[in-house]
Amino acid sequence: MNRAKKKSSPDPRERPVSLKILADYLGLCPATVSVVLNNVPGRSIPQKTRDRVLEAARKFNYQPSLLARSLRKQRTFTVGVLVPELTDGYHTMVMSGIGDHLMQEGYFYFSAHHRHKPDLVEEYPRLLLGRGAEGLIFIDTTIQHDFSVPAVAIAGHKNLKGVTNVVLDHRRAAELILRHLHQLGHRRIAFMRGQPFSSDSQIRWESFVAVAKELDLPILPELTVQLERDISSPELGYPVVQSLLQGRQLFTAIVSFNDMAAIGAIRALNDANLRVPEDVSVVGFDDIQLAAYHNPRLTTIRQPLREMGATASRILLQRLQGFKNYPSEFAVAPELMIRETTGQAGGKGKRAK
Repeated sequence: MNRAKKKSSPDPRERPVSLKILADYLGLCPATVSVVLNNVPGRSIPQKTRDRVLEAARKFNYQPSLLARSLRKQRTFTVGVLVPELTDGYHTMVMSGIGDHLMQEGYFYFSAHHRHKPDLVEEYPRLLLGRGAEGLIFIDTTIQHDFSVPAVAIAGHKNLKGVTNVVLDHRRAAELILRHLHQLGHRRIAFMRGQPFSSDSQIRWESFVAVAKELDLPILPELTVQLERDISSPELGYPVVQSLLQGRQLFTAIVSFNDMAAIGAIRALNDANLRVPEDVSVVGFDDIQLAAYHNPRLTTIRQPLREMGATASRILLQRLQGFKNYPSEFAVAPELMIRETTGQAGGKGKRAK
């Protein structure tokens, strides 16, 4: 007498285990297993059954097919991210916030860095869309027009249809820095202007000019230096402070465009036998991870960089899910982190040897 062959159970060494095989193993219909694994709301499935499904999925390392999911829902669940560069500091911290939120929500992302080259800034969004990106996130990237998909710009300052700007309150940041230095007695302050290609440069400079006028603090051309180089290392601030020292103008404080440039400024001051903050105070901007561990610890403006990245991702996904009342701008508040590189004015100021 022939005996029916017993249906074999899935072998965890075999890859992949399909939804149907998992359902057969559990003795459930594939639709029930799918509802549990995708956490579909509004379906009444006993908790005991849910626990069985999740345990089996872990046991056999079940991996859902992104391609099947995409074809079924006509979605790719993919986002494109454009960033000037991928190095330590500002951009990496923002990317971390973006990536963590997208991963948590089950989205994949492509990233591309363009080094502020206008042709790449124009071309890369098209390439990312051609690879299935449903939305775009821009970090410190100057964009000139809107797009056919939802887009969010971090440090974006242009009012473009369909683009939400996640921005820092630069006016408040300028107030925090200049009032802090003013209260410490600083009146001759050197300023670094950001590179022309950086999205925040113009609005940040305009904010400093406006607040300095309110405080009757002079912004002197001979104490203003322009950053030009497209680098994200202390080398950015070192040579411009050297040029200030060679000009032999007296200054008791430096306001840097970012933390990396501030660290380079401190090195240049030290090499000129000037102490920070006893002789010259230095203020950074961004509060990258290195700022709190540099010696001396850097006084700086904290941008909530990871939170800004997560916020951009959250807004974009809400828009992809059909949320209509999205903001055209989302402003975040700065915080002044007072550490060891600022102190009372009254030292010898800048007196290069």
